[in-house]
Order: sequence, then C-alpha cells, then structure tokens
Amino acid sequence: QVQLVESGGGLVQPGGSLRLSCAASRSIFSLYVMDWYRQAPGKQRELVAIMPIRGGSANYADSVKGRFTISRDNAKNTVDLQMNDLKPEDTAVYYCHVSIAVNDYWGQGTQVTVSS
Repeated sequence: QVQLVESGGGLVQPGGSLRLSCAASRSIFSLYVMDWYRQAPGKQRELVAIMPIRGGSANYADSVKGRFTISRDNAKNTVDLQMNDLKPEDTAVYYCHVSIAVNDYWGQGTQVTVSS
C-alpha cells in the first residue's frame, strides 16, 4: 500500500508557471515508473508525463512538450512537474500515479486553473 499526495496547484494567468509536487508515503520513486495525469471538466483523464525508473528520457504528451518537465528527487521522495507557459487549456485536476504489481495508486489530485 502506498499513499500519494499532490500539492502546488492554484490559479495562474496564461503564460505563468506552477510547480506540482507528489509525495509518497514510502520510498517508491526509484523503483517504479511514475506518471502525472490530468482531467479537465467533461473530458477523460489523460497522461501528461512519464518518469522512467532510471536513465532514459521522460515522455510527455504532445500538448505539453517543451513546456512541462517531470523530475524526481529520491532523497525527498517526491516527483515534481514543472509547468511553464501555461495555457487556459491546461486547466484541469492533476494527479500523480504509480502502478505497483497489479495495483494502481492515485493521489487525491490538485486543481490547476489558468485564467486571466
């Protein structure tokens, strides 16, 4: 069992930046692939970024490439999502996710609203 807690959401103007953080109840980030998803009102949850376990390159949805960066701090047991040049279409609830064996674990989500 693992608990994930997201933080860092809020209201930001278009072109602004936010940094989301996902904290886990135990050390998992060096062992498993971590993801960030988002879900906008009336839309399906979509994958935003994937953090590999070690080495390799992170993967991003086309809509956020060049603007979002996922990173991991194993010492702090967090996975962060740096979001720059935010657009109104980035407005959504953002979720941290990990799959361990046959189980999926999700955080409670953090709201990001991009509006002037």
